[in-house]
Amino acid sequence: MIPTPERRRIIELIRREVVPAIGCTEPIAVALCTARAAELLGRRPERIDVRLSANILKNAMGVGIPGTGMIGLPIAVALGALVGRSEYRLEVLRDVTPEAVAEGRRFIDERRIAIALKEGIDEKLYIEVEAQADNHSATAVIAGGHTDFVYARRDDEVLLDLRNGGARDEAQDEMPLTLRRVWEFATTSPVEELRFILETRRLNRAAAEQALAGDYGHSVGRTMRCEREREIMGESIFSRILAYTSAACDARMAGAMIPVMSNSGSGNQGIAATLPVAIYAEQTAASEERTIRALALSHLTVIYIKQSLGRLSALCGCVVAATGSSCGITYLMGGTYEQTAAAVKNMIANLTGMICDGAKPSCALKLTSGVSTAVLSAMMAMDGHCVTSVEGIIDEDVDQCIRNLTAIGRDGMGETDRLVLEIMTNKC
Repeated sequence: MIPTPERRRIIELIRREVVPAIGCTEPIAVALCTARAAELLGRRPERIDVRLSANILKNAMGVGIPGTGMIGLPIAVALGALVGRSEYRLEVLRDVTPEAVAEGRRFIDERRIAIALKEGIDEKLYIEVEAQADNHSATAVIAGGHTDFVYARRDDEVLLDLRNGGARDEAQDEMPLTLRRVWEFATTSPVEELRFILETRRLNRAAAEQALAGDYGHSVGRTMRCEREREIMGESIFSRILAYTSAACDARMAGAMIPVMSNSGSGNQGIAATLPVAIYAEQTAASEERTIRALALSHLTVIYIKQSLGRLSALCGCVVAATGSSCGITYLMGGTYEQTAAAVKNMIANLTGMICDGAKPSCALKLTSGVSTAVLSAMMAMDGHCVTSVEGIIDEDVDQCIRNLTAIGRDGMGETDRLVLEIMTNKC
């Protein structure tokens, strides 16, 4: 068993990374930064200037904003200023009302908001908001993590400045993990220490069930529960996993006022790390203890991979999150550590290179692709099939496989990221 001090650090890491969020985390982070700037200003802003990194801009352009029926950044900025509360963090817009939305529309129509690309920065996650009114101004900056404030200023008074060496992404607070360490933590820690992870199942399952009862986004999940699709796919654990996972994403990307449990700053990653494992456990009558351990294994695997990939990248987060769920499902199938490592290799061999072209309703399709591969990878591993080290980027060492994956997503796909953003911003 891992020593108690180290277990506590890992638990703190999970609790920090697995948190509730309402709406897509990129526009919500912009709303959060706007809320803080407005709070610093101490009055209703007359003008708001927003400057963003390319990855934030890419991920915030095409998603619904909860409680508004609207898409994109302007309404998120307006509501952040009008009703947002920074203490709510990634639930910053939970007090939105129809009256606030109407007021936000007027704010936009009066051209009080300017949004631009922040030039000359290397940080992929960067949000800068300046609010102005009555000859006063206030600025807030988030960088590194979706809720990590690194700068705050009111008029000429600097209240916080961690930009030069002081700032760090808490998600990447170096907790030396390996897949073996992740496995040992999840499978040997006292189960009572891990019980909190069941909240991910409760929250994300509730989001899926609400989505299946409604009509959100492209209704990918609901489509898979229709009679015609059941004739094609059958009524199986597999089809149920796909339907529930994609349904939760449908609702979230469409802007439903439904909280989900996120992972490493992404609600979709939290959904994909949770629901495949939770549904498989339910359908196979797994014990509560095994369910808890499988969910802990899945979520901590995602956190481990994201430590080297980074918060935002050109690589779709579905790949990472589905890799976590594949580990959890392999464990529930009775798999060993070696079989779990094989599932990870199978995942990396299949899905490396899936691009992120921004957050949007069709992310539900990518989650479905990732999760279907997660189940297939687990089944292959349990049958003794594993992609070998002579194939592609797979290495004998599973941790090196993960480093290969994250190097491609973090370093190798930079030009892809730039081209994707250029295509998105130049559409008619």
